[in-house]
Amino acid sequence: MRARELMTAEPVCCTPDQTVREAAQLMGQHDCGCVPVVEDTESNRLVGVITDRDITCRCTAEGKGPDTAIAQVMSRDPKCCGPDDDVGTIEKIMAQEQVRRVPVVDREGCCLGMVAQADLARNARAASDQEVGKVVEQISAPAH
Repeated sequence: MRARELMTAEPVCCTPDQTVREAAQLMGQHDCGCVPVVEDTESNRLVGVITDRDITCRCTAEGKGPDTAIAQVMSRDPKCCGPDDDVGTIEKIMAQEQVRRVPVVDREGCCLGMVAQADLARNARAASDQEVGKVVEQISAPAH
């Protein structure tokens, strides 16, 4: 199975100059914990992601407010996959980078979608239960 078959296509995106509050509102409205950050809405070129964890650890925990620019707290240059990459590639990225979501980009780096750990779990034919369990274990291992 390929990334294009698993991904949430055309995810809601934000830009680095938007605020953490706006990112959090998008997460609430779209029931997601990660929003791709694109250079601008015309190019849709991925420059990072902002997660609920980024907001908690890099914003709230450091005493920054909700009007903080996303650029100050986002995770830059996330590991991505292409739409034709297979499940094994996605699992490898998740395990090595200890992330639960992988952006899907085209050759120009434009955001096409997101593959979440839950997408792997929901698609039994994409990966065996044992493979999904192994990836979850690796993602969840304590960071060194």
